[in-house]
Amino acid sequence: MRLFRFGCAVVATVMVVTLEVSWCPPAGATDFTATAPTLGDVVRGFDHLEHNWDSGHRGVDIATTEGSDVVAAMDGVVSFAGMVAGRPVLSIRHGDLTTTYEPVRAVVRPGTQVVRGEKVGEVILGHPCPGDVCLHWGVKQGENYLDPLSFLQGGDIHLITKEAFEEVREHAKELVDVDGRLSEMGLAAPSSGVVTSAYGMRRHPIEGVWRFHDGVDIASSCGTPLRAAASGKVVESYYHSGYGNRLIIDHGDVQGQRVKTGYNHAQGYGVRVGDHVTQGQVVGLMGTTGSSTGCHLHYQVWVGGSLINPASSLP
Repeated sequence: MRLFRFGCAVVATVMVVTLEVSWCPPAGATDFTATAPTLGDVVRGFDHLEHNWDSGHRGVDIATTEGSDVVAAMDGVVSFAGMVAGRPVLSIRHGDLTTTYEPVRAVVRPGTQVVRGEKVGEVILGHPCPGDVCLHWGVKQGENYLDPLSFLQGGDIHLITKEAFEEVREHAKELVDVDGRLSEMGLAAPSSGVVTSAYGMRRHPIEGVWRFHDGVDIASSCGTPLRAAASGKVVESYYHSGYGNRLIIDHGDVQGQRVKTGYNHAQGYGVRVGDHVTQGQVVGLMGTTGSSTGCHLHYQVWVGGSLINPASSLP
């Protein structure tokens, strides 16, 4: 899984890992958005453990090269730079969060204030991992370990490797996701699966309160391809605590009406803001990021700037 200041990838029957984002920024937090601390492949992910004392991997390993720059994942203050169990470790405090980086040759000292993306060290040999050289990146809130990849939020975040996305795109050609049928609006199905929650008022599956559901949920297996309902331009791509990894496509004029579609909770996307897509093109992979109880697509449609019931736009 390749980090291009991106995140990690999960691909249906092709790839390996499922990521679930269960942490939300604390109340009053201003900016807990992170940037990847170095560039490389995520070769070992975070283990979601029931208890802090359970054995498991409490961070992510990024395969890179010796001497690669390590940057601060968020704004903060260097709290530690020294040896721990024979390995050089760098820690940075960000309010009630702490990020750790090892093994790192630090170029900053404790007490130094740093900003997100600022160089704080260089990767050195010494961390055992599937790659020859790895940076181990961790995040803690008090005594709780958190998944570092869940903090990679922003308008240009993709949690998909280029190689994996091309592989799933080829694999998707063999699947009967889209049979060529179009709705009366001229839109294609955004994904295969079963509609598990309709548009309108419902009891929220997590919070248990009655709330308006502004789309339809289409459930299938994690990694199921997500497709552009019509040709258009990607106008938004970001992480939202509720919608998870989110993508908005502006389709311009469709049968005399301005149409946009939204794709939410994805594992990641293979397109960026500004990219032009064609109808039926694979743009992402179904996931369960954000406020979600399982892998599904929360699909939205806007016509003339107003949300409509997407069911009326499905073939």
